[in-house]
Amino acid sequence: MSGFGKAKLPRRRRSKRAGGSAFRTFTWCVVIVAVLATAAWFSWVYLQMRAVGNHDDAHPADAIAVFGAAQYNGHPSPVYHARLDHAAALYQRQIAPVVVTLGGSSDDRFGATEGSVGRDYLLAQGVPFSDIIAETESVDTEQQAERLAQISRERGFARVVVVSDPTHLFRIAALCQQQGLPVYTSPRSSFGNISHTDETERVLHEVLSYTAMRLHLQISFVHRWLEGKEDL
Repeated sequence: MSGFGKAKLPRRRRSKRAGGSAFRTFTWCVVIVAVLATAAWFSWVYLQMRAVGNHDDAHPADAIAVFGAAQYNGHPSPVYHARLDHAAALYQRQIAPVVVTLGGSSDDRFGATEGSVGRDYLLAQGVPFSDIIAETESVDTEQQAERLAQISRERGFARVVVVSDPTHLFRIAALCQQQGLPVYTSPRSSFGNISHTDETERVLHEVLSYTAMRLHLQISFVHRWLEGKEDL
């Protein structure tokens, strides 16, 4: 009997080792599938961003909307400057009779907002005051899309051309679609030389922001970090 008992012990050990090996194999399979799925998702979002950002889809519409970016001491940042110049050019081409400037992030020192700074800049470019609507309450891209949809409903805008950075437009179009507002996308022109690091951060920011939007994530500190990356 003792010999029989000793013969069983190695089988138990082999069974435990086999079970542990199977669990590790399963775990690695799950990890690999998760990594591949994440890579596939990020690649799809990136390709959609590129497709939208590389194509100017400006068509005759009821309004042109400029999504806000940073302003300093009452003057638009280079990024915002480029967006506003593009919107002014679209207005001069008579793409739409009204320009909406979006953004309410205030300057603590001067009390200026992105929307008001954009309005003043467009006035200097020859766009009449009566043809500009300055939205000055929104604090991020999501709120800008919500306020644009609200303004469009109030003013009877059926179609809007949205202007922003190429990497930004795919998410903007999705946010406007959620609000029931059909939009045409029109990217601002590029300027200067953007480093590989900055470009990577812009893309990563937009991919993560779009993913968070689709997952309905409301993680405040992540949201603040993402929005802070928008005007790189």
